[in-house]
Amino acid sequence: MHDAAVVTESLTRSFGDRRALDGVDLEVPGGVLFGLLGPNGGGKSTLFRILSTLLPPTSGSASVFEHDVERDAARVRESIGVVFQAPSVDKELTVRENLLHQGHLYGLAGASVKTRIDDLLVRFGLSDRASDKVGDLSGGLARRVEVAKGMIHKPRLLLLDEPSTGLDPAARRELAEQLADVRDNDGTTILLTTHILEEADECDRLAILDQGHKVCEGSPGELKSAIPGDVVTVDAPETKRLAVDIAAALDVSGKTIGAGIRFEARDGDGLAVAIRDKFAGRITSLTIGRPSLEDVFLAHTGHAFRIDTETGETT
Repeated sequence: MHDAAVVTESLTRSFGDRRALDGVDLEVPGGVLFGLLGPNGGGKSTLFRILSTLLPPTSGSASVFEHDVERDAARVRESIGVVFQAPSVDKELTVRENLLHQGHLYGLAGASVKTRIDDLLVRFGLSDRASDKVGDLSGGLARRVEVAKGMIHKPRLLLLDEPSTGLDPAARRELAEQLADVRDNDGTTILLTTHILEEADECDRLAILDQGHKVCEGSPGELKSAIPGDVVTVDAPETKRLAVDIAAALDVSGKTIGAGIRFEARDGDGLAVAIRDKFAGRITSLTIGRPSLEDVFLAHTGHAFRIDTETGETT
């Protein structure tokens, strides 16, 4: 395993009486694609802002390549590229002009910045759009320009806040492939925040955050394999009463989540058949699957992964 790119110890950040981060310990190995997964309000963006030196911790510490984000902020900024959730490109400038101005901010000039821009245009599939205004690009192409901007100075760590927000599935897949290329060919460590489960599944390692706490960490495969057996989900008009009746009849325990009841079972097929045979008239659908990251979140927090009802995260 590579040396750590990011380390946090008992990291806490408060806003008045609310703790957006509460004692988070984290270690991100170098050279990996690392995801911070959680619903809105989980603490992801607060941690992102601390690592990008925009927000000081209330207590605890955070370091990037052994440089403290408060005491050595200038050294941290030399090592990182940052892609914010909100667009930071100038829509009235061309793709090339956006990259050129970003290069100038980092002291790049002359042939070196031109060569670097040409390389990035090729890498991100933007060569044929280099003279187009960014405002004329699709959301997926504009996001590529954002990432290319963050890469202009060859950072050791690339921080991305919700990079796939607003992208369609095809654009999301293309971005995932390009980030994997950056990791594999440049050795760049990539840390991204996301509430998109499919995006998190593409990461090498994950830390799941909820209400300011790190609830678990590991590769997506490790986290899912820790849940034994299958997951059986039953949708029904009256979930609470049905959950009680299934538990009494089949000696299983389920969790009611909205219009569904979720059961973990070593023999998912057997349980599904038993539920169907005894309660067919009371259910609208029944599915069997292997545990997902949503199941991991539920197992560790006791509540569903919701992105529309959580509030309060500072972004």
